[in-house]
Amino acid sequence: MYLIVEQEDVIRIPPSMLGDDIDEVINNIAREKIEGNVYSFSKEMVKDPAERKYIIVLLLSLEKIGEGIIVPGDGAVYQKVRFKALAFHPEMQEVIVGDVVDALKFGAFIRFGPIDGLLHISQIMDDVIDVDIENKRFIGKETKRSLKIHDKVMARIVALSINDANPRQSKIGLTMRQSGLGKMEWIEALAKGDNKEAEK
Repeated sequence: MYLIVEQEDVIRIPPSMLGDDIDEVINNIAREKIEGNVYSFSKEMVKDPAERKYIIVLLLSLEKIGEGIIVPGDGAVYQKVRFKALAFHPEMQEVIVGDVVDALKFGAFIRFGPIDGLLHISQIMDDVIDVDIENKRFIGKETKRSLKIHDKVMARIVALSINDANPRQSKIGLTMRQSGLGKMEWIEALAKGDNKEAEK
């Protein structure tokens, strides 16, 4: 789920950067610190029944709050900022659309939003699956359906553990073993009533 969030933070401006254009320095340091990291937002801030952790995808706006503070013995300036950002929070049972970015013996990695989820081999389709590691693809023995890198899929989140320190290492489990999910070509073919095409 994507949404726009607002939050405050403090950024550290090292002494070596204090002679540069301060607004540009604050903007660059804030982007490096904030984008791609996890922030907790209270239920009041995101109008949600529970506190949630969101991955900040893109900083939309940034403003300084007051004057910066110099900490004795450090020499850096600590500047409070308020930012508005595009944030991402995957949710249990959410249906996602993503791309297959890797295929290994145990399953496929699906990239959706800023993170990847694991589609275990047992969750790809209702069929016995052969793994073609050399060509990085999965093939159903009976249906002959294949799933490979760069395929676009629709899947559902069935396991979720966000890594605060490194969001890219979050553990997200996916499934395509239910009606309406799967490789986009399979879904489109079924919608048109083309069962032979759906089986590819």
